[in-house]
Amino acid sequence: MRDLYNNVKAVAVLDPISCANGDSKEKELDLAGFNSALIGWHVGLTGSALSGSNYWTMKLEHADDDGTGVAGSYAAVEAKDVLGVTPATGIIFTVDADTEDNALYSCGYVGGKRFIKITIAETGTGPTIPLSAFVIKGHPQDAPPIA
Repeated sequence: MRDLYNNVKAVAVLDPISCANGDSKEKELDLAGFNSALIGWHVGLTGSALSGSNYWTMKLEHADDDGTGVAGSYAAVEAKDVLGVTPATGIIFTVDADTEDNALYSCGYVGGKRFIKITIAETGTGPTIPLSAFVIKGHPQDAPPIA
């Protein structure tokens, strides 16, 4: 049996929160020491109707540094940087129908930048929905990864 435990590191990025009208939550993550990542978003059960005017987006951006240096501007990931979906201006997923809530969404990141920024944003006047995000860092330069 192969050992996955010593070759990945799970990181909570956005703790479970209940988001409402106009909310936007974002978090930067340093991928130093790792060559890939799996990003996951857990979308809970909404309290009201999702639609084309009331929806949530999950966005992924990347940068060479954390924004403190010259090269610190985050840019939307391109299709070549992501596995499993085709992003549109960095938007990985849009949850805009009641059949799309209460689900887990994920994609792979292979873009090669050191920093990624994960954003969950609401458009419209609702609905309230519980959300969280996590990252599993993979392909460590040194295994097992240090906690």
